[in-house]
Amino acid sequence: MRILSARPSGGTSGGVEKWDPAREGALSEKAMREKLERRGFHVARYVYCPGTEFPDHRHEVDKIDAVLSGRFRMTMRGRAVILEAGDCLAVPKGTVHSAEVVGDESVVSLDATKS
Repeated sequence: MRILSARPSGGTSGGVEKWDPAREGALSEKAMREKLERRGFHVARYVYCPGTEFPDHRHEVDKIDAVLSGRFRMTMRGRAVILEAGDCLAVPKGTVHSAEVVGDESVVSLDATKS
């Protein structure tokens, strides 16, 4: 399994988009939500407890998973990445992917969807 590459903020072509404090300011739920909403996404907040797993599934909308705290392993197209605070990963409509909380800390995530 290959690891997805990290990309600086603004890049969403299949890699992890990192929060850039120099350009975007301090990471906060409000700032991340506003960033996603500016891109035309509807945003919902979720908290996933340690041990939470989502087996392979797909969505009928484009989405972005954004992590505010904790560690979230996402696997997509045979590649895995661990998202941490400030990381985003775009999941195109219809793409099979899975996810799981890594470690003993809950994950606070913003789930952004676009029809």
